[in-house]
Amino acid sequence: MGNLYKIWFIDIETVPQTENLSDLSEELQNLWKLKADSLRNKNPERFPLEMSDDEIYAKNGGIYAEFGKIICISVGFIHQKEEKDFIRTKSFANKDEKILLNDFINLVNKHFTVKSNFCGHNIKEFDIPYISRRLIINGLSLPKSLQIHGKKPWELNFIDTMDYWKFGDYKSFTSLKLLTTIFNIPTSKDDIDGSQVAEVFYKEDNLERIVVYCQKDVVATAQVWLRLNGLPIIPQENIESK
Repeated sequence: MGNLYKIWFIDIETVPQTENLSDLSEELQNLWKLKADSLRNKNPERFPLEMSDDEIYAKNGGIYAEFGKIICISVGFIHQKEEKDFIRTKSFANKDEKILLNDFINLVNKHFTVKSNFCGHNIKEFDIPYISRRLIINGLSLPKSLQIHGKKPWELNFIDTMDYWKFGDYKSFTSLKLLTTIFNIPTSKDDIDGSQVAEVFYKEDNLERIVVYCQKDVVATAQVWLRLNGLPIIPQENIESK
């Protein structure tokens, strides 16, 4: 499980680059229409023909790093105080993606060591690739911990709770919410879910609400990781944010 006190539990929240498809450049709009056609062909039940390019963009544009952007990165750390374990969370959130990415990689460059690990739910397939792609798109340098080209799987400092739960079974996706339920991990009642993040960001202009949601996922991931390793979860009163 690695050094528990060197693990960076992480989660990101993403939205489409713009509120409306028409706000993208003409070239990106055309490329999105090709993406939308591909989605309809691959999954006609989820993306029926009558579903417009604009609707698909509003609901799914944030999933793709080429058409979306990061609005929040939350990290969590387990630390000891008076011989008790605590979870402390910290978030980087900004309407200007480049600012929050800069702040995040400054923290990584300063404190992430060879003994550290990133841990997240589906982090290998989503969070890490997304962060890396958006760093490059924004003209920012990848921190050493994200320079993974040419590395062997066992050389990567990534812990994926979904990957661990699969035990080699790759037939289906297991959500973080499902894991917290079956492990009886208490979580605060969700104010929003992932499908509502873009609406809260663009329609309500409420970034703080999204930060709270992102931090809850970080705490949930840490608790799941503890259970996967046969350790007791950390009580709610020992969860801190800054």
